[in-house]
Amino acid sequence: SQLEESALQAAPRSSSLFVAVSAPYRAMDGPEQLYPLVLELSAPEQRESALLELSKKREEFPELAPILWHSFGTVAALLQEIVAIYPLLSPPQLTAHASNRVCNALALLQCVASHAETRTPFLNAHIPLYLYPFLNTVSKNRPFEYLRLTSLGVIGALVKVGRLCCSLLGEDVLTQGVDGAWQIDDSDVINFLLQTEIIPLCLRIMEAGSELSKTVATFIVQKILLDDMGLTYICHTPERFYAVGTVLSKMVAVLVEAPAPRLLKHIIRCYLRLSDNPSPRTLSAVPSRAKEALRQCLPDALRNHTFDEALKDDATTSRWLAQLLYNLNSNDATIGAGGIAGTRLTA
Repeated sequence: SQLEESALQAAPRSSSLFVAVSAPYRAMDGPEQLYPLVLELSAPEQRESALLELSKKREEFPELAPILWHSFGTVAALLQEIVAIYPLLSPPQLTAHASNRVCNALALLQCVASHAETRTPFLNAHIPLYLYPFLNTVSKNRPFEYLRLTSLGVIGALVKVGRLCCSLLGEDVLTQGVDGAWQIDDSDVINFLLQTEIIPLCLRIMEAGSELSKTVATFIVQKILLDDMGLTYICHTPERFYAVGTVLSKMVAVLVEAPAPRLLKHIIRCYLRLSDNPSPRTLSAVPSRAKEALRQCLPDALRNHTFDEALKDDATTSRWLAQLLYNLNSNDATIGAGGIAGTRLTA
């Protein structure tokens, strides 16, 4: 099919891996045990069990990603699993079994998206676009929620600094925090995402998804904002800025009644980035206009110590909140590139 041909063109073959994948079935140790399972992905009658076994082994064998990417027909097989359930999305007919199966395929794509060798070709093949129909679903049934969460994990793997993991039991999705002092993300990824509808898709999930899905979606928006290009994009028009600001404000209102410290952490980091001064690299005044708008629309709950109890054990987020309030209180005229003047507010 055309889908298979395009996927195969995007995933060039490696002769050494070809020989390995074609090796006879036998007892194997180390990564060699992956080859028969990868071969089974191209056999429809064996694919489901192979997906399950490989998804279990993806944390154990970091070399799984290049094996998947370079082996013949594997990417096409994973994409077949994805497009096969499109008809079940609307009207919503997705079963738990079908959701689990496709999420195993998504878990393998996530490991490809997060591996240094395969991340760029994965992005160049525009494979994330195949996941957008899943993110666009609105059903709150568990199979759909799990599908959205796992799909977000793939996108998150492209922009992550720490590690993302998704589980059917809804365990930790973000296993490592995000600190602005860590390495800068690949701007090619941000540029790709900005050319797609990922921001409105994430905003919808941030507003109406489960707590776990909200957390990953907010993490993705945060990582986009931390890139200068992403910040300028979101602040470029009032419509974009207020779309993000409105959703963040609604989320804060919900957290007043039901605190979720991990989600609050990412919300505050988004607000802090929106309050940043223009970067000397971009020489853009757009973020300054966003800062002025934030002075008018920042939720009172972030100003009046409402979340002191929720943040008492999180020094990093407390520091971000204090910096946010200070940024909004400072006089732009006294701020130089890279310097801040004035009196610092406390959280």
